[in-house]
Amino acid sequence: MRKQLITLIALLGSVCAIADNVIDEVIWIVGDEAILRSEVEEERMRAQYEGQQIPGDPYCFIPEQLAIQKLFLHQAELDSIEVNEATVSHQVDMRLNYFMSQIGSKEKMEEYFRKSSSELREEWMTTVRNQMIIQQMQAKLTENIKPTPAEIRRFYQGLSEDSIPMIPAQVEVQILSFEPIVPREEIDRVKGKLREFTERVNSGNADFAMLARLYSEDPETAKRGGELGFVGRGQLVNEFADVAFNLTDPKKVSRIVETEYGYHIIQLIEKKGDRINCRHILLHPRISAADKVKSLERLDSIGTIVKAGTLSFEQAVIKFSHDKATAMSAGVMTNPNTGSSLFEYQDLPPEIARQIYNLNEGDISDAFVMMDEQKNKEVCAIVKLKVKRDAHKANLTDDFQVIKAMLEQKLSEEYIDQWIRSKQKETYISIDPKWRGCDFHYPGWIHE
Repeated sequence: MRKQLITLIALLGSVCAIADNVIDEVIWIVGDEAILRSEVEEERMRAQYEGQQIPGDPYCFIPEQLAIQKLFLHQAELDSIEVNEATVSHQVDMRLNYFMSQIGSKEKMEEYFRKSSSELREEWMTTVRNQMIIQQMQAKLTENIKPTPAEIRRFYQGLSEDSIPMIPAQVEVQILSFEPIVPREEIDRVKGKLREFTERVNSGNADFAMLARLYSEDPETAKRGGELGFVGRGQLVNEFADVAFNLTDPKKVSRIVETEYGYHIIQLIEKKGDRINCRHILLHPRISAADKVKSLERLDSIGTIVKAGTLSFEQAVIKFSHDKATAMSAGVMTNPNTGSSLFEYQDLPPEIARQIYNLNEGDISDAFVMMDEQKNKEVCAIVKLKVKRDAHKANLTDDFQVIKAMLEQKLSEEYIDQWIRSKQKETYISIDPKWRGCDFHYPGWIHE
C-alpha cells in the first residue's frame, strides 16, 4: 500500500506539463522524499555561478548527492536532530547579502534567480537548515571515532613516503598597532559632509541609497546602496547597534555615529523581530603624510625600548596598542581561516608578510603602514616574529595533531561510506528510467 501511494504521488508530480513542455517532474524518490528536476537545475545553476566544478555529468552527480542528503535527513528525523533557527537565519542572511554584493543589487539577484528575495530566503532557509542537520547527523554517526595514540603511530608508520603530507612554513606573529591621531579639523570635515547628506535626504532632495553608492567608503555595502541585509544586534559593533535598533522612521536619518570603522549615518529599512535591515554611509577621516610619519616615529621608539629589554613586547601591546582584537592576546594574531595562531605566509596581510620574511625568531620589525582590511583604513604597526617553523614532512613529534586528524578523517569517511551502502539496502528508492543511465558512485540506488 505504501509503495502504491508513493508511486501515485510520483505520477501526480511528474504530470506537470503544458503542451509537452515539462514544468517540473519527480525524478527520484528516496524513502518518503521526492527529488524534483527543478532542484537539480537550481543546484547546477548555483554551482555554475559560484565556480564550483561538478565531477562528471551534473544530471547524475547532483541527484545522487541529493539522494544521499535524503538518507541523512531521514535518520536525523528518527534521532530528533534539531538546529538553532537563529543560526540558520543568520547563514541565510549572509548568503543573500553575498549574492546581492556579487550580482550588484537585490533586483538583479531576483532577476538572475527568477524569484523574489522572500522566495529565495524561504528556499534557502530549508537548504541551510538541512545542511546543518546533515552536518550534525554525520558528527553524531562518527562521534565515537577516537583513535588511540598507538593506532595513530601505526597509521603514520603505514603511510607511504608520498602520502606523508608536507607541512608548509608557518609563523606565529605578534602585532602592536595604532591609528595615527586625526586632527580636529579633519573630523569636523567628515561630520560636516555627513550632516549635508542627512539634510539632503530628510528634505527629500536626495536618495540615501544613491548617496551611499556614490560616497560611502564601505565598498561592500556601497554596491548595494549601503544596505547591510538583516542582521542581529550581536553582529554589529555596540555603538552602531545602539543607534540602529532605536530607529523607528524609515524616512529619517540617524545622528552621526562614531565607531572603530569611522563615522556613519544610518537609515532604517525594516525590522523583523530581533533582526534589522538598514543602510549606512561610512566616511573615514583622511590621515596626512605628516601624521603617519609621527606615528611611525613613535612606534620605532617603542620598538627600540622593547629591543633594549626595558619593556617586553607583550607589555608594550597592553600599554600602547589600539587594536582590540589582539590587545587581549598580548598581540598574538589569529588566523581567521583556521582559528590557530599559526599562519602560512600567504595567509598573512601582505605588508606583514613582507616585514617578517627575513626576520629570525624573536626579532622585531621597523614601523610600517598597513591596511586594516576589516576596518578598511590605514594603521601603523610593528610586528614581532614569535615562532618560525620551516617547511617539513609531517612527523609524529611536531605534527601529531595533523596526523591524528588525517586518521580521524579517513576512519570517518570509511564509516560514512559503509553507512550509506547499508541505508541503500533498507530504504525504498525509485528512479525515473530516464535518470538511471549513470555510473553512480554508490551502485545500490537501483533495486532490481
